[in-house]
Amino acid sequence: MNNQIMIRATFIVLWAAGTCWASGCTEASQKPQQEIPKDDPLSIVLERLNKTTSGLKSFQSNVEYKFSQPLLESESLWKGVLYYARSGKTSTLSIHFNTIQQDDEKEQKTLEQYFVLDGARLSVPDRELKGIWLAHLDYQIKEAKYYQLAEPNDPNKPTDVFELASRNLPMLGFSKTEDLKKQFEVNLVEPPKTESEEFIQVHLKVKPNSIYKDDYISIDFWIDEKLDLPAKVVAVKSEPEPPLGDIVEIKFLKPKVNKSIDKKVFEFKIPKDFGEPQVNPLESRKK
Repeated sequence: MNNQIMIRATFIVLWAAGTCWASGCTEASQKPQQEIPKDDPLSIVLERLNKTTSGLKSFQSNVEYKFSQPLLESESLWKGVLYYARSGKTSTLSIHFNTIQQDDEKEQKTLEQYFVLDGARLSVPDRELKGIWLAHLDYQIKEAKYYQLAEPNDPNKPTDVFELASRNLPMLGFSKTEDLKKQFEVNLVEPPKTESEEFIQVHLKVKPNSIYKDDYISIDFWIDEKLDLPAKVVAVKSEPEPPLGDIVEIKFLKPKVNKSIDKKVFEFKIPKDFGEPQVNPLESRKK
């Protein structure tokens, strides 16, 4: 997968999908709740986050995705809108980027769309796609690409997107606190007195033996205290070598929770002037 597409897909599509896709939220909400230690503020914060995401029916938010490369002194900023809706055991998610700004250049209009959907909704000549896929439409170069995210599962057992997403990015609020602590040093960050206390910051520092050690140095989450939903994520990559690792920052702005969303934003269709889509099944990317 193209590096930039992989990064955006991992940090936005999978992260957002993991917040509440398929019946994962329903199943999570039905699991017995663990008793929260009254003297453990971190567990209380994560439990509140989990409770909110498990009740999501829809979510819409402006998105700002910034990719910084300190070594090259380069920065790119994409802006768009994220849409998510769930009904029963089915859900759909799409992200529409509308502008891009490179370094100090003037912001330009662009159009890139991402959809996370069942392979049955994707049309490919003489081929049937199964499982969960990421579809990427780039209108600037008129190109469509499909990336398989998960193999087909037992129809009676929905895809565990929490597990799928956590292979790329730990799921704050969904991963158990004890599991997170195996991979990270997890701490609440006290905000400076001069800053607003509307957000709660959780800092994850990768441990030397962590399964994420080759990908990240640290990940910070800012949680909106009023909504109990993530408002910002900043991840420092392990490449290039520290202290010059690439940095990804995602902001979720003006969120609308459990409000009506126009179904047209989830309609997936390749424009006629695009070429045949490039199909990337899981097995081809494992080689």
